[in-house]
Amino acid sequence: MNDPSILTTIAVLGGTGKEGKGLAYRWAKAGYRVLIGSRSSEKAIVAASEIVQLLDGASSIVGTTNPEAAKLADVVVLTVPYSAHRETLESIKDELIGKIIIDVTVPLMPPAVTKVKMPPAGSAAQEARQILGEQVEIAAAFHNISHEYLLQDKEVQCDVLVTGTSKKTRDDVLKLVTAAGLIGWDAGPIENSVVVEGLTSVLININKRYGSSHAGIKITGVIKT
Repeated sequence: MNDPSILTTIAVLGGTGKEGKGLAYRWAKAGYRVLIGSRSSEKAIVAASEIVQLLDGASSIVGTTNPEAAKLADVVVLTVPYSAHRETLESIKDELIGKIIIDVTVPLMPPAVTKVKMPPAGSAAQEARQILGEQVEIAAAFHNISHEYLLQDKEVQCDVLVTGTSKKTRDDVLKLVTAAGLIGWDAGPIENSVVVEGLTSVLININKRYGSSHAGIKITGVIKT
């Protein structure tokens, strides 16, 4: 079977931000074709160029607008702030039918970012489900990884919890977690995303309380097979 990285195009929307840029870097390094999406194509092109330089030109990564990136991709990764969550989803809704979207959004409510506050839908991922409907498979992942890790070629001391609308969707996303050099765990149905998203505020609080910037989580007591 062919290397799946050759066959898969990943769009990282909000890819000009730190989290999105870090994930794009790791997938491009793994051999995937990566599209950086942004409201500004100019900013996306600059971000793509920066990642290409980090990889010494040995990558396939292009910057464009969010709708164009979503249209061309097989998998779409949403890394925008919660304030842009609904607007971005509505702008790309028609491009997502039949695809997987990985929602990395955490519903943080500045300035009280250490306090868990979920939207009426239950979580950002469940809100995405309401907006996009059942024709789109949705996963929630990468919420608890510090962006400081992602642009470094070091082992990341933090696991990734993946929830999603089906087991197959979670399995597909877990493969991308592995490709990014991270350890992922199937955390169950999309309804469980409320816990995973909420952990981000807990970790931010721990960072502030103990003077860190990259608190994370590890799953113990289980042997991966």
